[in-house]
Amino acid sequence: MRSIISEIECRIDDGTARGLAMAVSRAARDGVLEPGQRMPPIREVAHQLALSPTTVSAAWGLLARAGTLRSEGRRGTFLVDVGSPREGRYRQALAQRTEFAIDLSTGVPDARLLPRLNRALRHVTTAGTPQSYLDDPVLPDLHDALAASWPYPAGALTVVDGAMDALELVIRTRLTFGDRVVVEHPTFPPLLDLLQAAGIEVAGVRLDDEGIVPSALADAVALPAQALFLQPRAHNPTGISMTPRRARQLAAILRRHDILVVEDDSAYAISVSPDVTLATSLPASTVHIRSFSKSYGPDLRLAAVSGPEDVIAGVRHLRELGQGWSSRLLQHVLLSLLTDDTTSREVTAAREEYARRRGIFVETLRSHEIPVTGTDGLNIWVPVSDEAAALMRLASQGIAVAPGGPFTVLPDVDAHVRVTTGAVHKNLIHVARIIAEAAQLGPGRAMAR
Repeated sequence: MRSIISEIECRIDDGTARGLAMAVSRAARDGVLEPGQRMPPIREVAHQLALSPTTVSAAWGLLARAGTLRSEGRRGTFLVDVGSPREGRYRQALAQRTEFAIDLSTGVPDARLLPRLNRALRHVTTAGTPQSYLDDPVLPDLHDALAASWPYPAGALTVVDGAMDALELVIRTRLTFGDRVVVEHPTFPPLLDLLQAAGIEVAGVRLDDEGIVPSALADAVALPAQALFLQPRAHNPTGISMTPRRARQLAAILRRHDILVVEDDSAYAISVSPDVTLATSLPASTVHIRSFSKSYGPDLRLAAVSGPEDVIAGVRHLRELGQGWSSRLLQHVLLSLLTDDTTSREVTAAREEYARRRGIFVETLRSHEIPVTGTDGLNIWVPVSDEAAALMRLASQGIAVAPGGPFTVLPDVDAHVRVTTGAVHKNLIHVARIIAEAAQLGPGRAMAR
């Protein structure tokens, strides 16, 4: 054990929790620490390195959140093989082990409601060749079309490969190992996976019908935080949309802190809610992400990002080190979709149909005394008496929904499942009644008929 501590000691740059965590990471990367190796007890590390046990415990916490260490209770704390794949929240929420007649677990749009691409593809005759690999990554005409519909006067704006790509690039640009951020509770599991992979500490804040609860945000940012991640409308999984009043309240709190706001507007054109953004009040500290996957097609893999000049410059720099730019061929397709009147009518019809399906589902659940929050989007957040019982009951009837656990940040006594109502195109009331019955099941009654 002392040799392990010695190897860690020679790699420490400073005596902080972050410095110790980085030293352990370096030792693992250098091969001095091997996967599965048991780490020395916290008090022994603290004694040998002349650090406080609190500092060592905090370092171990950072490493655990980054997936580098794993605690096994009384057996001790062990180094994880960071090279092997780990099942994150995203896969836990969405991976199904069997086929279902009705799959309401995915969160993806209904393919029947996506606009047709035949008109857009007629305008694409070549993949195109840039003048230089350092050309502007956004087509000029697409930039103008995006800026014209943006919810605030966007300064710097670029296009990337979807909302998750945008989130990852912003995280890599602005956050470092051990930083602390605030996220909504519940929230989208892949965001939590990204933050964990980067070694970021997460603090959750609750929502009400208007968005993030102001008092919860004030409490969360009382401790230093580097960023706030939120979904301004059609929140996944709850369907809650932030109101203009709530946006002003949150901005008033955040104005007193040096915090980057990162907004993920993934619903965009299929949302029935107003396009509300904190950038109206905090333009110099807000990143706004608009995804086109739900409204125009997930396989377009495109999202637009605006924000402070230094953030967007950082995003562009990271992309220059990798893929460089998002396909200009796909950008031409998106430009055609955004400017075509027939496509606009198709997207409007899809938006109205999603709202109709959601409304029928919510009303049916409420008639069974099951309250559902939110008013928008493809999903609903259904409270259940017992998550496992509800999942088993629905599976026995050929229906898949997503478990609520991977979406949660705070310890919650209330169990939920996420249901993608946007995927139900027939027998809505019947399916909703089956889900209502499953939601009311208690432990031990999962297979009751």
